[in-house]
Amino acid sequence: MTEATATADDESASKDDVAENAAAQESSPKSRRRRWAVRIGAGAVAVLAVAATVTATFFGWKLHDREQTDAAARQASAVAQNYAVTLTSIDSQHIDQNFADVLAGATGEFKDMYAQSSDQLKTLLVQNKAVSKGRVVSASVKSASKDRVEVMLFVDQQVTNTASADPRLDRSRIIMTMERVGGHWLAGKVEMA
Repeated sequence: MTEATATADDESASKDDVAENAAAQESSPKSRRRRWAVRIGAGAVAVLAVAATVTATFFGWKLHDREQTDAAARQASAVAQNYAVTLTSIDSQHIDQNFADVLAGATGEFKDMYAQSSDQLKTLLVQNKAVSKGRVVSASVKSASKDRVEVMLFVDQQVTNTASADPRLDRSRIIMTMERVGGHWLAGKVEMA
């Protein structure tokens, strides 16, 4: 055998040895553990990504829900304040319009009760030539959801009638439950305290 052939055989044997060593290393416990570690790591990253997405979606939904509730509270509070003025401002010369305005802003139990008592109240107010002017001093939301808001209002009401020529100041605390009906905020319950 010549020297060139021996070198070629050595190189060929050396390449075979390298291939055998690589195959042996791939099937060694270390390389198998490394492959499992990579797979487990990739799985853990995927699970964390899904968990982060679910968490972000949940908190995004909660934030959106809270923003809707806050917007409902602001809207209902503004309507309640205007309605409190309507409710506490009466002029016996325009009594029918005053009562129509009150009924237009009411719903449910309160509307029914007010409609039932309006005839007696109208007679009393007209006989005494009553005039009152309400003004909201302060208002605060007690509780709120997207469709129902409870508002506490402090109202000053200046009242004149035949029994008292001088104006009298009445101060009232009103708890008003506003309900969203057909896209509008209406008073469903009014408690004078």
